[in-house]
Amino acid sequence: QVRLVESGGGLVQPGGSVRLSCAASGFTFSRYAMSWYRQALGKERELVAAITSAGGSTNYADSMKGRFVISRDNAKNTVYLQMNSLKPEDTAVYYCNAELFRLSYWGQGTQVTVSS
Repeated sequence: QVRLVESGGGLVQPGGSVRLSCAASGFTFSRYAMSWYRQALGKERELVAAITSAGGSTNYADSMKGRFVISRDNAKNTVYLQMNSLKPEDTAVYYCNAELFRLSYWGQGTQVTVSS
């Protein structure tokens, strides 16, 4: 059974940092590209960051460049998102995605709220 379980979300103050984790199981994690998406209330889901299967290449949405870092540990079947210099507009549910050709799996999401 495929599972993607996000964790690490919560309430953080503006300017703060948080690290999200996504633990994968039920598929060959090291073959899949992994991404983080987010969806704010009333808005469409958007790509935050992506990383290739071996971790050699990453990609970020423009508004996240320089603030967020995506990484993965294929030995632990886990992908991470380090988020720094957080802003209130970063408040959203953050989702983990695994993709290989036509296969795409999603986690349930973890809420990140940036507020003082």
